[in-house]
Amino acid sequence: MNSPAYDDQNVFAKVLRGELPCEKVYEDNNCIAIMDVMPQGPGHTLVIPKAPSRNMLDISAADLQHIILVVQRMARAVVKAFDSDGVLVMQFNEPASGQTVFHTHVHVIPRFEGVPLKPHTGGIADSEMLADAAGKIRAALEAMT
Repeated sequence: MNSPAYDDQNVFAKVLRGELPCEKVYEDNNCIAIMDVMPQGPGHTLVIPKAPSRNMLDISAADLQHIILVVQRMARAVVKAFDSDGVLVMQFNEPASGQTVFHTHVHVIPRFEGVPLKPHTGGIADSEMLADAAGKIRAALEAMT
């Protein structure tokens, strides 16, 4: 399978360049974690490498290793921040899998018994709600350090 070339005009590339706003939860030299603007549940966070790659099929091993460690840290933080019963970690590769933004990213979503996920095709979330959720996650990250 030959994947199309990386498109530097995708929404996450624009976020990384500061061309689009985001509610940032975490940042280091290699990645960021931001609130998903169309959350499927409270605390829905995305971990995004800074280096360009479409998905797991073309990301460098070093970047993949780094982001999975950040995903684990974010998973622990969202469980703590939202007192959730579990956490869902999802990553999609190419359109057949459901990928719609072609920059590698991992979804980290707190899960609660008996509460279904909202569809990801919904509207943009209220910015105050996203800021509040981000604050809870940042506080959980601080408490874990």
